[in-house]
Amino acid sequence: MSTIATSKDALAQAKTRMEKAVEDFRKELGSVRTGRANTSLLDHVRVDYHGTPMPINQLGTLNVPDASTIVISPWDPGAVALIDKAIRLTDLGLNPTNDGKVVRVPIPALTEDRRKDMVKHIHKVLENHRTAIRNIRRDIKEGVEKLEKEKKISEDERKRSLDELEKVTHSETKKIEDLSAAKEKEVMEIK
Repeated sequence: MSTIATSKDALAQAKTRMEKAVEDFRKELGSVRTGRANTSLLDHVRVDYHGTPMPINQLGTLNVPDASTIVISPWDPGAVALIDKAIRLTDLGLNPTNDGKVVRVPIPALTEDRRKDMVKHIHKVLENHRTAIRNIRRDIKEGVEKLEKEKKISEDERKRSLDELEKVTHSETKKIEDLSAAKEKEVMEIK
């Protein structure tokens, strides 16, 4: 944590750090499978290409021709088998096929049990990010209270800063809860 010189610094730092937590949550939700094809599903998949783990999107073009298929067109035809293998080794439960030029990844419909597991996973990730936001709030609150002890700010300014910190915390927590609710609804939706 960087040092806090003023209450304005504290609030700016809190907002920046909490927004990063929200953005991280948004990225994490992007990789949760919903039964609908989405290229972000493969963001975390790394392909061992010439001894270097690389993201799939750096090895070729990803397209979604229909709601249940992702097509990967590698720039190097030699990478087709490597991409196929990397996708099979993930815990996404996907079974790609390739014709030597492109890799097709059919996205199977989710079973009811798998949907419930996904929702549990979303809740776990949500709680981790809520905790991260609370930890940021605690750090910033301690910093503001330290400023008051060092007589750099008045008691009134401390109270105003802590009230503003609570508003920011509530706002950012609501954002991740809304994202979670939307993703949960998308996962449970049967097409």
